[in-house]
Amino acid sequence: MKPDVYRMFLKQLIRNYLIGSGAAVLGVGSILIFTTLDVPVKELLRLASILIGSLIIMAAAELLLFRRHIAPIRSLFQEAFPTPEMMKAAYYRVHKFPLLAVRRILGPHLLGLSIPSITVSLLMIHAGALSVPYYYVGLACMGAVLIASLHAMIEFFLTNQAIRPLLMHIQQTYASRFATDLMLNGKVLVPIQRKFQWSAFLLGTFPILIFSMATQIRLGAHAEQAAADYSRWAAVVVVMCILFSSLGAWLLARDIVHPIQGLFQAQQNVRDGDFSTQAPDLYADEFSRLVSGFNHMLEGLQIRERMNKQLIQSYFTTLAAALDARDPYTAGHSLRVADFSVRIGRLFSLSEKELDVIRRSALLHDIGKIGIRDTVLLKEGRLTDEEFTAIKQHPVLGVNILKQIDPAEAVADILPGVRSHHEQYNGGGYPDGLAGEDIPLLGRIIAIADAYDAMTSDRPYRKGMNREKALSILEEGQGLQWDPKLVPLFVRAMREEV
Repeated sequence: MKPDVYRMFLKQLIRNYLIGSGAAVLGVGSILIFTTLDVPVKELLRLASILIGSLIIMAAAELLLFRRHIAPIRSLFQEAFPTPEMMKAAYYRVHKFPLLAVRRILGPHLLGLSIPSITVSLLMIHAGALSVPYYYVGLACMGAVLIASLHAMIEFFLTNQAIRPLLMHIQQTYASRFATDLMLNGKVLVPIQRKFQWSAFLLGTFPILIFSMATQIRLGAHAEQAAADYSRWAAVVVVMCILFSSLGAWLLARDIVHPIQGLFQAQQNVRDGDFSTQAPDLYADEFSRLVSGFNHMLEGLQIRERMNKQLIQSYFTTLAAALDARDPYTAGHSLRVADFSVRIGRLFSLSEKELDVIRRSALLHDIGKIGIRDTVLLKEGRLTDEEFTAIKQHPVLGVNILKQIDPAEAVADILPGVRSHHEQYNGGGYPDGLAGEDIPLLGRIIAIADAYDAMTSDRPYRKGMNREKALSILEEGQGLQWDPKLVPLFVRAMREEV
């Protein structure tokens, strides 16, 4: 790992901290204290010394927590050959660093500054070293919370920018060493809705609260009755502002989250294989570009998906035709069996996706016959027991042939039909002797289609049966050789065609 990247990260964090502290604590806080309070210069110097001492305590407490937060990242860059677990731990910690920065500021940062300041200020007021009312300390506590919240927000967004080069470096190193990507894989550490709600709420309420407290202090120094009247009026205004900011923050967050959820749902549909989905284009801002780009990308995927399906279908059809070409008397057998099988599947109310699997499986149901010798496969007379045993191996041979296709997932769904299309409902079939519904549905469907086409097709040693006789044989064999639920559907449909 490159230590320079880590050092740049630390420098950026320090720079961000100084910017946030300067803007929030030293900027807003100091200005609020030293321009609002009407006290002698001697007391202002005492307040300044309290603030400086508290800042030292705050920095020490925050540094201790920061060292613990950065430990997994530091360990990663100190190790010459870090393990995958070390890199993953550091990667997740870097992602959490903006949120950890908020926790540091609202934890040791706020408490390390507030507790010493409040304690020393109360003691000084009690001893007469500060001539301010006790309730000023309460207002100071409220101001400290507001200023810390502002600092936390600034630090969060600055740190969010600072972690990106480090994340990219860890990802690239992980990919080069372990040949795989390191990602969050959709895990949400900081929901965008919460981020926008809190940011908008703070930006909306911070100015009015700071102004109200500052005005309270200034009025309290001159007119007690005016300060009391102002407090009641300011309380109503502040509550209204908080409610308005809360509503605005909620509306803003919802307006941003809605299109993101739409895109995420469309992405989920695509991942599940539904390329017909579209992200709703309902927006007039930059999300319109994002949605439009997503939908254009999806159209390209749809075109490629159609081409892939056509290519696969052509591949299966060509392979089936090549198989049938070995025997001129069975030419077209695989295509006809596929058509009959799809018809049975449709009568059984199967989905289009399932019908596609049926068609592909039926097209290649006899692919194992490639491994049978011509002297056996093309023999015109009666087969010997040995030859019939060889023929009975073609379902297993077919599965073994198809398993050579890579990736295996491409044909995994059609293998049950190829292997089991000669099983019989009563258990008398082959190669596994399965019975009833233990036979895969693909095999039960193809068995009917295969038998019907075999009976109605001409062979060199016999002429094919007529339709009605073949259908009658199927009826007689339902529950014995063929599925008793599927046969009536097929027979009824074939007779209705006449």
